[in-house]
Amino acid sequence: MKIVIQRVSEASVTIDHKKVASIGKGLLVLLGVVNQDTQEDIDWLCNKVVNLRIFSDDKGVMNTSLLGTGGDIIVISQFTLHASTKKGNRPSYMKAAKPDVAIPIYQNFVSTLERFLGKEIKTGEFGADMKVQLINDGPVTIIIDSKNRE
Repeated sequence: MKIVIQRVSEASVTIDHKKVASIGKGLLVLLGVVNQDTQEDIDWLCNKVVNLRIFSDDKGVMNTSLLGTGGDIIVISQFTLHASTKKGNRPSYMKAAKPDVAIPIYQNFVSTLERFLGKEIKTGEFGADMKVQLINDGPVTIIIDSKNRE
């Protein structure tokens, strides 16, 4: 499972010209799923997301987590995080889980993240053509791979 976390001052998701989710200060999380992902991957990543100290404290130092700020989260499914560009110029998405596997894992990730954060998580719509808008605060962007826990 791969995620890209972006610290945002605001973010929103629009589908068919209708805004379906929006947040103020918080995190935009792009989520890519592979067939081998398990509950252990989900729990580990959710713990990281809510506890990463990437928000400024009262001294302007990144020393506060999302739990400490009360911020919100939008989670967007993003199979392209597992793109392989090794051969040629057309990315291969063979590593990304197909919808029958990915959707339940995505839904489980969202519900687990809600449990870790203690409030509702906003989402896009799996498989939809989404327009994602954000104002990256910092900018702060972090990539985490549950299979490569560095």
